[in-house]
Amino acid sequence: MNLKEAQEIEASCLLNLYTPIRFPIVVAKGEGCLVWDSEGREYLDLTSGGRGTTILGHCHPKVVEAIHCQAKELIHTTNDFYTEPQLRLAQMLAELSGGRRAFFCNSGAEANEAAIKLARKHAYLHHGTLKQVIISAEKSFHGRTYGALSATGQPKFQEGFGPLLLAFSHVPFNDLAALEEAMTEHTCAVILEPILGESGVYPAEESYLRGVEELCRRYQALLIIDEVQTGMGRTGRFFAHQHCGIQPDIITLAKGLAGGVPIGAMLAGEPAASSFSPSDHATTFGGSPLPAAAAVAALAALKAEGLIENARKIGDYLCDGLRKLQTRQPLLKEVRGKGLMIGIDLARPVAGAVKAACLARGVLINSVGDSILRLLPALVITASQVDRGLEAIASALDEVGRGS
Repeated sequence: MNLKEAQEIEASCLLNLYTPIRFPIVVAKGEGCLVWDSEGREYLDLTSGGRGTTILGHCHPKVVEAIHCQAKELIHTTNDFYTEPQLRLAQMLAELSGGRRAFFCNSGAEANEAAIKLARKHAYLHHGTLKQVIISAEKSFHGRTYGALSATGQPKFQEGFGPLLLAFSHVPFNDLAALEEAMTEHTCAVILEPILGESGVYPAEESYLRGVEELCRRYQALLIIDEVQTGMGRTGRFFAHQHCGIQPDIITLAKGLAGGVPIGAMLAGEPAASSFSPSDHATTFGGSPLPAAAAVAALAALKAEGLIENARKIGDYLCDGLRKLQTRQPLLKEVRGKGLMIGIDLARPVAGAVKAACLARGVLINSVGDSILRLLPALVITASQVDRGLEAIASALDEVGRGS
């Protein structure tokens, strides 16, 4: 299928939801950090499939093998039955998260919905009906379903969908004093991303996250850490919150958990985990054998291939290259992030033009709004591929700068 055919089918058969952000290519094949379009052209993918999902690269051999083997045996059963892949995955995540218990679902939004419900139920059981307020950060993103959307601190995603759920409030990110002022005996939970992802890659200060944890303990509120985009080793630790040593009550995961196969997880420690009873929450497809087997293989590959260490090492290499470029490129204003999660502020609102210029050079990057670029390479990326990406970004910035 060529691009013209794809666009015609989209116009007649799909809701108009993705046109502004779609790359004008039809992706036909992927391997590692490379994809090929339907015309056979190769691209270096610095987006991990667009939004950080193919964290092990496209079609990682161990994930492909696990999917193939599982599909021959059992693709799906509901949670009316035990299945070994789900139980093995729960064991692996319990070990990685310090003994937390899992609820499996299909996406990050669903994981956050489950976390919100658990926080409300826990507060109801232990503190009564008046402790129900959930606080999140301005510029945060937690998903597009109603609970997750109510927690999201970006009005542009909420406009036209009101009324949202009650008892949510938002405070400035990295502002501990503002959070302390907002917290009361009615606060049942605080939900935070350790790095704001969708708004442009803004890391939380370590002292801030430690202060948030202390406030949650003081006010008997649960601390929910949304690791949907930051988890699975992307920042150089399995969870990004591990950089500062805090202990959340609830952690949410998705995106890269199964190497590109849809799955989400909410991980809860005690006493919060025991606040759910049978039928309080459920899912038809969550944790079914096929995505669970893919996630088991992805976690095994992450460890066996040293990919978290590679995220630290290559992330530093990529940031160093960008900062060197910054010294001679006036369009490049700031570089920030951790591991292989990097935001680039531009001095002028030309992010879309830079993204298009990189595409023309065979490199895929993301833009956030008008003046931020975001890089989310797969953890298998090599130094030589980073060099290729840096060369394309430098050339694209030069071209756009001359045009401006």
